[in-house]
Amino acid sequence: MPFFLNTDLEGISSSMMTAAQMRAARALLGIDQRELAELSGVSLPTIQRMEASEGTVRGVVDTLTKVIEAFERAGVELIGDNAASAGGGRGVRFKETKPPSGRA
Repeated sequence: MPFFLNTDLEGISSSMMTAAQMRAARALLGIDQRELAELSGVSLPTIQRMEASEGTVRGVVDTLTKVIEAFERAGVELIGDNAASAGGGRGVRFKETKPPSGRA
């Protein structure tokens, strides 16, 4: 059963994924960083750097797109803050927007 985390690839600059979303999506799929690298065509060190970042993952748009598309091909939809899910499957999200790390 796919898990849905919604992302509009055309609007990637306004709703990029977070490192926590990347780790959660991998966990839902039961894959490790090496497998995500293979599925996305992105190097393992790049995946490791992306997941080690705080908050929103920053990087080359082409690289971010490759990772998001790999998740989507595997049945995972990335959901941005306050975005509706286009999918009909089950999902999990925060009830409220979580403040950035280190802020109350």
